[in-house]
Amino acid sequence: MGNVKLDRLTKRYGDADAAAVDDVSLDIERGEFMVLLGPSGCGKSTTLRMIAGLEPITGGTLSIDGEVMNRVPARDRDIAMVFQSYALYPHMTVFDNLAFGLKRRGFAREEIDRRVTDAAGILGLAPYLARKPHALSGGQRQRVALGRAIVRDPKVFLFDEPLSNLDAALRVSMRNELVKLHQRLGTTMIYVTHDQVEAMSMGSRICIMQDGRVAQVGRPLDVYRHPANTFVASFLGSPQINLVESGVTPGEDGRSTLVVGGARIHAHCPPGHSRVIVGIRPEDFYLPGEAPDDAVGASLAARVLAVEALGAETVLLLDVEGVEKDVTARVGRSAHTAAGDLVELTVDTRAMRLFDAASGVALDPGSTTG
Repeated sequence: MGNVKLDRLTKRYGDADAAAVDDVSLDIERGEFMVLLGPSGCGKSTTLRMIAGLEPITGGTLSIDGEVMNRVPARDRDIAMVFQSYALYPHMTVFDNLAFGLKRRGFAREEIDRRVTDAAGILGLAPYLARKPHALSGGQRQRVALGRAIVRDPKVFLFDEPLSNLDAALRVSMRNELVKLHQRLGTTMIYVTHDQVEAMSMGSRICIMQDGRVAQVGRPLDVYRHPANTFVASFLGSPQINLVESGVTPGEDGRSTLVVGGARIHAHCPPGHSRVIVGIRPEDFYLPGEAPDDAVGASLAARVLAVEALGAETVLLLDVEGVEKDVTARVGRSAHTAAGDLVELTVDTRAMRLFDAASGVALDPGSTTG
């Protein structure tokens, strides 16, 4: 397994005004499962392709195990890449698809047989080695693509949205398979996706990218609970976080007063801010009787606009007086509400996050106290 270090890595195409990847620095530890996450066009796939050697590097340094890779050909980087498309040879059997790269590299027949058999066993492909791709399901084809990377026994695995062509149920299954595969192999893995659920459920750490730059790096739950800015806060979480602008009234005890709808909330807010953006996750709203005993709450009156009863939970779309945008709350599955109802919600103010109203940058991540 390899350590991958990106030091101010940059990619610029031709005379473009903005770099596709701009000054990205990231240290990926040996054996880590790092997820590059972000919307389309944020530079995550371009970053992965520079690591793979498929895109020339405009600026900065890429190192694997301390060796600079900027000018090392892709074939000599000891990496294996799995793409969004399966890219299997349709005229070859599963065995031959798995063995193809090893044959080209001159491996002995015995070693090829051993590696293919081991990979097939890990991925549950042993019964299908004599089949051709047209006789496989989508999930089985993706396993063959994974197996072709595994037989290489590389220092680093690279994945470029490998599950996006699968249906929803199969994506869940393959996510679990990839996590188990990482635990079994212990190899460094770098995974690109725009799917926050994949990132949250698979990554040891996640790197959220925005406009070619790194917005935040950290363990999934740390980033979710303490987003660096409103972009990160909005990108992680479904339904999205509620972002409400509020004035700030300084208090004598070092705490300020914020107003969200009709609720007056006391919070520690750094001086010099007359307005802030208050971030409230949908799951931090509670109907009467649902709030935990230790919640530090503020009451908020709202009118229900729509109800999504999802079985395990209920999502409410709310109109809160004094708040321009509709507010989303995720409450218990036993909620008995209908569109048009007036409800009294409790907001757990300990979980709220404050952001600068102008820049969107997070203020003290643990700032609100109720």
